[in-house]
Amino acid sequence: MKVQQFLALMAGFLGFSWTAIAGEWTHYGGDSGGSRHSTLTQITLENVSDLEQAWSFSTGDLTNRPDDIKVSAFEGTPIFVAGSLIFCTPFNEIIALDPGTGSQKWRYDPKVAGGYRPANQFVCRGVTYWKDDAADEAAQCSQRIYTGTVDSRLIAVDALTGGPCDSFGEAGEVQIDPGMELLWPGEFQITSPPVIVGDTLVVGSALGDNQRADAPKGSVRAFDVRTGAPKWDFDPIARGAVEQPGSWGEGVAARTGHANVWAPMSVDEERGLVFLPTSSPSPDFFGGERPGDNRYANSVVALNGATGDVVWHFQTVHHDVWDYDLPAQPSLVTLRRAEGPVDVVVQVAKTGFVFVLNRETGEPIFGVEERIVPQDGPAGEYLSPTQPYPVAPPALVPQTITPDEAWGLTPWDRGACRDAIVSYKSEGLFTPPSPEGTLMYPFTGGGANWGGMAFNPDTQTMYVNTSRALHVVKLIPAEDFAAADAAEPRKEISPQAGTRWAMRRDLLLSPLGLPCNPPPFGVLHAVDLSDGTIKWESTLGTVRDIAPLPIPWKLGTPNFGGPLVTKGGLVFIGAAMDDYLRAFNAETGEELWLGRLPGGGQATPMTYEWEGRQYVAISAGGHSTSTTTLGDELVAFALPE
Repeated sequence: MKVQQFLALMAGFLGFSWTAIAGEWTHYGGDSGGSRHSTLTQITLENVSDLEQAWSFSTGDLTNRPDDIKVSAFEGTPIFVAGSLIFCTPFNEIIALDPGTGSQKWRYDPKVAGGYRPANQFVCRGVTYWKDDAADEAAQCSQRIYTGTVDSRLIAVDALTGGPCDSFGEAGEVQIDPGMELLWPGEFQITSPPVIVGDTLVVGSALGDNQRADAPKGSVRAFDVRTGAPKWDFDPIARGAVEQPGSWGEGVAARTGHANVWAPMSVDEERGLVFLPTSSPSPDFFGGERPGDNRYANSVVALNGATGDVVWHFQTVHHDVWDYDLPAQPSLVTLRRAEGPVDVVVQVAKTGFVFVLNRETGEPIFGVEERIVPQDGPAGEYLSPTQPYPVAPPALVPQTITPDEAWGLTPWDRGACRDAIVSYKSEGLFTPPSPEGTLMYPFTGGGANWGGMAFNPDTQTMYVNTSRALHVVKLIPAEDFAAADAAEPRKEISPQAGTRWAMRRDLLLSPLGLPCNPPPFGVLHAVDLSDGTIKWESTLGTVRDIAPLPIPWKLGTPNFGGPLVTKGGLVFIGAAMDDYLRAFNAETGEELWLGRLPGGGQATPMTYEWEGRQYVAISAGGHSTSTTTLGDELVAFALPE
């Protein structure tokens, strides 16, 4: 008898599903709190070098959607539920695979229109599983898969067959109303999986940046998990009321939108709380139309899952004009402290900061200081006089750069970077955007990004990957936008309509196309959360697939995707721009193994056990804006049978 059959038989006697035993990865982040930790131990420090590809599965998108895939990112992380490995493609198809062979069991296509152009690429990071304990197990849709789509639908299908759940919305779909007329159909989309707290399904949204001040609200919406009926919504912008009376924070934000939650959320099931990582208000780089701190934007917000009421919030950036939104799932972990176990929320940020907050109150565990920041903003801007700096852990990336730190492969390359750095405003972190051009370091891609962190509860260690690159943000008078955009149509130049300033954003690269800041450009960090100290840092990635010559210089690369940590003592991560999945020693940071991928691994891996064999799986389809190798494969590695 196979192991899976035995477990199913025992589950019948004991009254629970076999997935409760064998399902090691039941949520996008491994568990509802996004710890990205697995207790599996078959793959170890001693045998990881023997890993080989066990199977791969092609979605067919490379052939079937050749034009759309050029503006896509295969960022999905599968979940292991209902006897299947289930994931979504960038085009919102839901696919269930046999966990041992990678063969397709069922497929659901929501039929996103060809030629559709989303604001933030075609992206689907994951799906959500729910089992209706009140339903007959044999009933259709007693086990469900939920996902959001690029064209703003919320979809429910049967986890065993892939058929639509007719009792949810209209024929298994809820069409979400963005609340106002869109500039184009793709301005509003859903990129991260919904979450479930009790009988409530909660979903965020991704919105087109820097188009206008009076933009769609970044509302978080809740629906009945069975029927799809609306329950509540939360607008993360304080409107029509004075913020923090008697302080700089006075002001209203009537003419702004966004502060949306595009990154994954987390759920504390016992407390009935859902944790939101909110983004910046619109537009990103000028806040003259939204004076004040912009309460609930750029914040970790704890909501009552049943009502949508705010329980507490902690703002990580006041009045953001840098696009330093919260890009990652808040991780819910428990720390061993002198006073006893303390449940916390760990939020990584684009700035390179790590905020560790008490889960009950939102109070910082290691302390946060309000420090004075540069104030020489453009005409019409309102800047916060201070910004929050965590006392610990220390910032994971550099936040200042001088001309003498310019980097290049040759003296000529380095000299060009030095001249460029000299020519822009650069007063360190939180230097405001300017008409002269301002250096942003770290760039708006991080520090940390949507891949988030992994946490080993046994060692109290968190693992997180960061990027190091420079952006130049330049403000353009609104009346000059059309001419600037027409002159450089391939550059990112956006109107920020309704304000006095448009914007332009560029990576600061050398003439040879590498970052002007010193390497490493990508780093994997281990942080001891018992005291907030850094345990080790390892370079993540080589320039093999992005340099002019395919030489594997270990300079690190900017990266998108996150880590996975296992009880076997390993950290697995793709993310870098050189098309590999890597395994690191979780205690020392030594790179132990790398497996070549057929496309960019800009996704977060997961692991599961099937019929006595441990697998590590990752989406390998690349990321169009990162110029990594595009593809359409999900790849699984395992030890030889």
